[in-house]
Amino acid sequence: MQSPKKIIGMVLAVLGLLIPILIDINGLTYAGEIALGIFFMAAILWISEAVPIWSTSLLVIFLQVLLLSNKSLLLNEGNLEGFAPPPYQTFYNSMASTIIILFLGGFYLAAAAVKYGLDKNLTRMMLKLFGTRSSNVVLGLLISTATLSAFMSNTATAAMMITVVLPIIANLKADDPLRIGVAMAIPCGANIGGIATPIGTPPNAVVLGALAEQGVTISFAQWMMIAVPIVVVVLFITWRALLIIFPPQSKQLDLSIESGWNTSPLAIATYIIFGLTVLLWVTDKIHGISSSIVAFLPIASMSLLGIITKGDLKTFSWDVLWLMAGGLSLGISMRYGPAEWLIGLVDWTMFGPVIVVCLLGFIGYILSNLISNTVAATILVPIAITMGMSGAVGQTFNWILASIVVGMMVSFSMLLPISTPPNAIAMSTGMIETKHMTRIGVVVGVVGYLLSILFGLFVWKHFIPPLPVAG
Repeated sequence: MQSPKKIIGMVLAVLGLLIPILIDINGLTYAGEIALGIFFMAAILWISEAVPIWSTSLLVIFLQVLLLSNKSLLLNEGNLEGFAPPPYQTFYNSMASTIIILFLGGFYLAAAAVKYGLDKNLTRMMLKLFGTRSSNVVLGLLISTATLSAFMSNTATAAMMITVVLPIIANLKADDPLRIGVAMAIPCGANIGGIATPIGTPPNAVVLGALAEQGVTISFAQWMMIAVPIVVVVLFITWRALLIIFPPQSKQLDLSIESGWNTSPLAIATYIIFGLTVLLWVTDKIHGISSSIVAFLPIASMSLLGIITKGDLKTFSWDVLWLMAGGLSLGISMRYGPAEWLIGLVDWTMFGPVIVVCLLGFIGYILSNLISNTVAATILVPIAITMGMSGAVGQTFNWILASIVVGMMVSFSMLLPISTPPNAIAMSTGMIETKHMTRIGVVVGVVGYLLSILFGLFVWKHFIPPLPVAG
């Protein structure tokens, strides 16, 4: 039996879809009203989670094909009003966009790394560099988790790293605050580290995909040049905050991670393919091969060699890919009028471009603490882009920069256990209460917000592409 919350969500979603279609809205064509209805429906279902969020994305694509494409059941010569319905393949293609392929390549690398112990070996090697001093171990856990999260799912990284820290926690005194600090280092590292690369977390892909739809390409290396510096600074401040908020009583920690290098032919092949793929990704400006093409190297070679089997494919987070595909497809139909209509409800020129960037980042942060960060990015990034494309904020508004800030801020949101899966995983240790998470979450959020704005205004402008020339 469905809960009242889910039933209410479904009813509101149906109303959100139908009302814009049935009621004439000034400033929108009929196609724009349909697109607005699909947007309202998707937003309500994503926020309420009345149905799984990935299934909402599939419904979005289905409705776009059924109602907005050249196979539309509603559009005809009498109500087109100058609108040219796109081929239905336009919406289906979002399920195989370059961003989806890039993330799928990341899935292959992550699965192979776990299967052949590369993740644990890298963790053991990195933690050895930090010795046994308590404060240094916390830093090592943050950096190790963040590094893995940059190339693996932050959820999978957190789940693996929690198994690493549980023995550490068990050996600490029951009243030692370091128990909480060690446990909190994992979600902090996973959430922050995912920002570092395009494949680190889905919101990054949402930003890159939405920008690509406007002809703006940010390479793998460019994204890292933008993201890694802020990740490093936030990690350092988070480390100091963990030690201040949860001061350790124990001065030394004995680390013992059982792992050894797998020397089987498939394991060695995994190490080579992993290293080569990452190398090609970070040097894409030198060889000119796009990151999505490079992503097919692990997809094809690991499948061919049997590194990834049919059974392994069943463990992939396909729901994440469908969620992103729906977001990319929704961004397409938002260009048919709804985004401009929503933006037109407010006179943004009275705020100024810098204030608007700050507002978008803040809204993204608040929203992402309450709902999926991918969903928050999916809703806000197309709006940020349309603000710039429509000139609603003025010609000096850099919508590329605004989109990146939104993408960053949704990943810095970790106030509550429900904010991100790594937070929920950390709560499962029994060491952490919501108040502990909120205290460190405020630090991460405030520091991430301020640095995103400062980096955006003074640093990122040197790495992001110039705004496309209109017309």
